[in-house]
Amino acid sequence: MKIGDKVRFLSETGGGVIAGFKGNKIVLVEDADGFQIPTAINEVVVVDSDDYSIAKVADAAMKSRQTTTDGRSIRQMMKDGMDEPVDATPDDYDPSEREITFEKQPEERKGGNQLSAYLAFVPMDAKSLTSTRFETYFVNDSNYTLFFTYLKAEGASWTLAASAEVEPNTKQFVEEFGHEDLPSFDRVALQIVAYKKQKPFAIKPPVDVQFRIDTVKFYKLHAFQENDFFEQPALLYTLVEKDKPARPLVIDARQLKEELYGRTGSTASDKKGDEEASSYVRRYENGHHKGNPFIIKHRGDEDVVVVDLHADALLDNTDGMGPADILNYQLKKFHEALDQYAGKKGQRIVFIHGKGAGVLRRALINELTYRYKKYTYQDASFQEYGYGATQVTIK
Repeated sequence: MKIGDKVRFLSETGGGVIAGFKGNKIVLVEDADGFQIPTAINEVVVVDSDDYSIAKVADAAMKSRQTTTDGRSIRQMMKDGMDEPVDATPDDYDPSEREITFEKQPEERKGGNQLSAYLAFVPMDAKSLTSTRFETYFVNDSNYTLFFTYLKAEGASWTLAASAEVEPNTKQFVEEFGHEDLPSFDRVALQIVAYKKQKPFAIKPPVDVQFRIDTVKFYKLHAFQENDFFEQPALLYTLVEKDKPARPLVIDARQLKEELYGRTGSTASDKKGDEEASSYVRRYENGHHKGNPFIIKHRGDEDVVVVDLHADALLDNTDGMGPADILNYQLKKFHEALDQYAGKKGQRIVFIHGKGAGVLRRALINELTYRYKKYTYQDASFQEYGYGATQVTIK
């Protein structure tokens, strides 16, 4: 008991705070009104104390231990469970396997906002070109994401060979193939849609191109050139370059007319080749009339049939005829020539079609590929017929 302890009286109601002592038996209790009441020390009991000494705390702990329901000490309760086996097996959860939701935006390069894309063929072993297999890649050389479809022709229809989304300034593996697969590459088409993700961009028109692949190049080492996209030489076909498609799918009617007539849009060398061809094939002023394009040329013991398919050689005039009508008439004469000599194996027929944009030539090659598969064909002699002639051999 000490000064400051709260006490209450045992023999009567009330109490207060110890304010002091008088001797060993009297304590001065100060009530709520400030009066100090002398009281025998054995007539008061402490009800509250500010003593937080170690001894006091230890005494409280002992009392707490004695009041536990099972009689155990705090040390015993803390020890409970320490002897139980612990499962040390690691969880199946691996933070490295969490799905990555962050997507880094592709870096853009200067000049990459103009579309450029290529179809690339890469030999797997350039040292053994006749036996190696090849890989096909789609090269996206632009700041746009490109979605493409890769199609191969089967007669008059098309088959989807591959499709994929290609990130900006990257290349995408398309397929692996061997020499035995080359016949399916005669005619291919690619359709491309360009866009950017999570940012505004200038809209680009869809690209739709089709072309023939010269499969002979897969046997020629010099056809595979050094390039900016692969460490090894590759055969590249341009699909679109600086926003300009390499080969438009739809041919302009004016361009077709120029090709059929062979009068405009040619370079000096093209005109020279056409003139050389014309100087030979138009030597039927000897009674022959237009509409009969057949000329026979003697070459040693062999007679070579020369057929001039120029529109002005076949028709007196083309009034009222559109480009498609003229093309169909030229193909009709082409079929007539092949049908006439169908039974004469080894017969060589040279078709003069001119160079120009190559519309008529592509139509002839298409017919030879799918309708006259047994016949062989090649470019005719430049020295004799100029650039725009194809020679067919009846088999």
